[in-house]
Amino acid sequence: MGKYTEDAKELLQYVGGKENVGAVAHCMTRMRFMLNDPKKADIGKIEGMKVVKGTFTQSGQFQVIIGNTVSEFYNDFVEVSGISGVSKDAVKQAAKKNQNPLQRLATVLAEIFTPLLPAIITGGLILGFRNVIDSLYIFEGGHTLVELSQFWAGVDHFLWLIGEAVFHVGIPVGICWSVARKMGTTEMLGLILGLTLVSGQLLNAYGVAGTAAADIPKWNFGFIQVNMIGYQAQVIPAMLAAFCLVYLEKFFRKIIPSVVSMIFVPFFSLTLSVMAAHFVLGPIGWKIGSVISSVVYAGITGPVKILFAAIFGFVYAPLVITGLHHMTNAIDLQLVADFGGTMLWPMIALSNIAQGSAVLAMIVLQRKNAEKQEINIPSCISCYLGVTEPAIFGINLKYMFPFICAMTGSAIAAIFSVATGCMAASIGVGGLPGILSMIPQYWGFYAIAMLIAIAVPFALTYIIGKSKGVDREEEIEAEAAAEAVAKEEAKAEANRKPAEFTAFLTGKTVAIENVPDQAFASKALGDGVAIDPTDNVLRAPADAKVSLTMPESNHAVGLLLNNGVEVLLHIGLDTIAMNGDGFKCFVKEGQAVKKGQALIEFDVKKIKAAGHPLITMMVITDDNGFENLTFKAGVDVKAGATAIGSIS
Repeated sequence: MGKYTEDAKELLQYVGGKENVGAVAHCMTRMRFMLNDPKKADIGKIEGMKVVKGTFTQSGQFQVIIGNTVSEFYNDFVEVSGISGVSKDAVKQAAKKNQNPLQRLATVLAEIFTPLLPAIITGGLILGFRNVIDSLYIFEGGHTLVELSQFWAGVDHFLWLIGEAVFHVGIPVGICWSVARKMGTTEMLGLILGLTLVSGQLLNAYGVAGTAAADIPKWNFGFIQVNMIGYQAQVIPAMLAAFCLVYLEKFFRKIIPSVVSMIFVPFFSLTLSVMAAHFVLGPIGWKIGSVISSVVYAGITGPVKILFAAIFGFVYAPLVITGLHHMTNAIDLQLVADFGGTMLWPMIALSNIAQGSAVLAMIVLQRKNAEKQEINIPSCISCYLGVTEPAIFGINLKYMFPFICAMTGSAIAAIFSVATGCMAASIGVGGLPGILSMIPQYWGFYAIAMLIAIAVPFALTYIIGKSKGVDREEEIEAEAAAEAVAKEEAKAEANRKPAEFTAFLTGKTVAIENVPDQAFASKALGDGVAIDPTDNVLRAPADAKVSLTMPESNHAVGLLLNNGVEVLLHIGLDTIAMNGDGFKCFVKEGQAVKKGQALIEFDVKKIKAAGHPLITMMVITDDNGFENLTFKAGVDVKAGATAIGSIS
């Protein structure tokens, strides 16, 4: 048995059982479910499991945060459930049926840009470091390190090799490759398409603005001329070109015979997509990208920049919940390409810091609660390093007020950041290390913005948490548990009332000892009474809940009375052998029934023809501690009306 076998059984039950799991996979810290009916998941019970650090639904997937041991938990879950695991991509595909169009767009963008982020972040850090050594005039009489040292000049020159590869070449090429990969087409064709967008034959995109129109190189086809312009660092032209390639390849695969598809599909797909990219899609995409970045830049720098910053800083964390935050990657990269930096990304890093600071306050408030700290401390650290999901879903959303406090602190910090013009050279690590990606001249202002993002959420969360008694949570929970136990005990005592049984059939009562079956007559199953019936509808002898049915035979039913007494009603002897022929059950397990309510109808003629006695028994299978059982034997009774016994 695995370490998490019992926990896996619990989780399977709480997500709605095996039949409710359409697909399951895991990532670094989370179980990812595609549930057939998300409403069947009991989130309260799931989050109450000690092994679970939180839950959330994102992009149509129900995700359960387990932590670093998720792979071990996943293996035990697959073994317990008998559900074959699938890849994360398969779960994402299955989950898309639960997404709206905007969520689908965000998912597509996330799947395109996520594989590129390690390179983009690395490039951002390199640009930040180069800014330190070649743009800070603070050394020996107002010089930079590059001006003072040949070594640092060489380092600066060398690092640009990587920076240029990432931002000038890597972004368009990476996007084309990633789109082809995501859409299941030929990745190599995507790479080649991307390379044609940044070819050395073309005028570099950064040189277009400074080149006269007459000097721009052109392809001359006689009847038309096309500008030979590169798309270095351009996002939207690369995406449009890549999707054009994808759909052309899929189209040609359908119409070209497989025997020659290896030759003609890539030829037509690549040639036509490159033509479309440079003749039509590239110029259109450049214009679209410029418009988007100009609008965002105007919002960040224009008359409403304070309002823009406040709104963006406040709503970014909720965007993380929906998955729509992935859309900002494309905007950030376009801002970097058009304006040499982004003022949007610094606000994202501040939002992450704010969420981590709210958790930091929870760490202080719950410092005596060892169980809570197992979640709080790792979540705070990961949040400060740019991974917010454990903090948001595992802590802040559970209590809600830390989430709101963090959003408030994020908005205030964003206002300060935008008001002081803080700009990042590129996307970086979205937490405390984010300052390394800032253009050096803004380090001082951004450091103050970071302090705001730390202090405001911490103070608000601590004050509100203190007023809510979060620091006394264990004590309050213990008091509530004791009160709940006391109420349950009082309720149980109140429910231990005597019960009276009415006739469950019309006929004549028979002492249980006189039933012609040793199992019943010996009271091995419990004390009770029998009726030799003159009608054919079995009825409830008291108010109860149906605890047992026999779907294959329908010859018996179990009841749980309100006072905890369990009763078995059994029609005839050995009638299970009839396999349900002649029996019709009107109730199901868990259903509440009233005294005299019809439970089962039976065919008297069929039972007699099968050679089975009709005598029907009521047996007390669990008296729940009641000691006095009395039953009337040898009397004529009417179903649902005549009293036949009691328990007290």
